[in-house]
Amino acid sequence: MILAVGKLREKAYRQMADEYLKRLSRFGKYEETEIPDLAEPENGSAALEEQIKTREGAELLKRIAPRDHVIALTIGGRRPDSPGLAARIADLRAQGAGRLVFVIGGSLGLGKNILERADEELSMSPMTFPHQLARVMLLEQLYRCEKILAGERYHK
Repeated sequence: MILAVGKLREKAYRQMADEYLKRLSRFGKYEETEIPDLAEPENGSAALEEQIKTREGAELLKRIAPRDHVIALTIGGRRPDSPGLAARIADLRAQGAGRLVFVIGGSLGLGKNILERADEELSMSPMTFPHQLARVMLLEQLYRCEKILAGERYHK
């Protein structure tokens, strides 16, 4: 499951995400859940930004079950290559981990409440990407991981 702050508003991102969800469907149940992103104040203080992230985090937490294995997408998380991510997913499945829930924050990032609940953190890159693009990139990587795990050819 992908749990994300904000909607995919741009048509191109929505189309790409839908295409990868369609491709992933042959490997099992993949879904995405969106929660509304809260308005970011023009000249907000760090404390106000943290309040917003905490409120968004509270909404995210409502959709996470106790048994879920939560992977928060953060800039400082682990940076595996595609085969490494596939191996991690395979390990989690072999260990009987609960539902894998990948969490993508809004424009301000993720609150401490989500980071404390996360079982691990994953980074797509040390660069910053719009959260809409990050979601499409994650879906593509999950599709790539499924192909690797199925022993199918994937482009390097």
